[in-house]
Amino acid sequence: MNIPSKVHLIDVGPRDGLQNEKQPVPAAVKIELVHRLQAAGLKEIEVTSYVSPKWVPQMADNHEVMSGIARQTGVRYSVLTPNLKGFEAALLDRPDEIVVFGAASEAFSQKNINCSIAESIERFAPVVAAAKAAGIAVRGAMSCTVGCPYEGEIPPERVDYLAGLMKGIGVERVDVADTIGVGTPHKVQAAIEATLKHFPIAQVSGHFHDTYGQALSNTLAALELGVWNFQSSVAGLGGCPYAKGATGNVATEDVVYLLHGMGIETGIDLDALVDAGQFISEHLNRPSGSRVSRALLAKRQG
Repeated sequence: MNIPSKVHLIDVGPRDGLQNEKQPVPAAVKIELVHRLQAAGLKEIEVTSYVSPKWVPQMADNHEVMSGIARQTGVRYSVLTPNLKGFEAALLDRPDEIVVFGAASEAFSQKNINCSIAESIERFAPVVAAAKAAGIAVRGAMSCTVGCPYEGEIPPERVDYLAGLMKGIGVERVDVADTIGVGTPHKVQAAIEATLKHFPIAQVSGHFHDTYGQALSNTLAALELGVWNFQSSVAGLGGCPYAKGATGNVATEDVVYLLHGMGIETGIDLDALVDAGQFISEHLNRPSGSRVSRALLAKRQG
């Protein structure tokens, strides 16, 4: 087993987590959440996306949020850019990295962005080229790598195909995402192994949703393959608008507790992270989606 001694976490709560919230979250709250996450030791935060406010009204304040952050040296701030127009808007706010996306499922790709997998990646080619010309890093989010709400189980060959297309347009690193949280350890390992045909281990991250309660098991399965980059969402924020019943990303607090319990270094202060999760949960007027957070908060009150 190649379990790493150190893990790098990317918190996607401010973007992937909050974009599904029906209630508007003020820019000041999003900025404060980013500040709290970086104060807790997060070195990479997915902040916002440059999508049409017609489709995702929650992200209409992208410029206000990005320009309001007191950036810390050594922290990477990434944003989602669905097309060239989005990239051009993002460029004004100087993100460190942009995120493009594709699905390993043809049906999901058609339902989500009305085109095939190959066409979706082809559309991103000019965005990737423009980012690289501007000296901005590029990450590729690969969704539905083990299961799809329309097609069911996704074979590793589809992940292999998508990872190859991403590599072909110049994407520098990729996320293997179980978007609807149906994966189990061996299926997740197969998806990661398919990705490793195109990208080295340092350029592959795990992104697991907890719909069926498998996200931590899947994190451990990825660790066993040597994966040391993971995405998670503070307080377990998030979901998938295209998959009925899909719950949030695995909570960052839960992943940190798992890693620290295994003696794996993260550079994150769990107590400060719990406070960050509590801050956003209180604003959303609901309990945190993190079991570790709920347990530690109860212990504090005890």
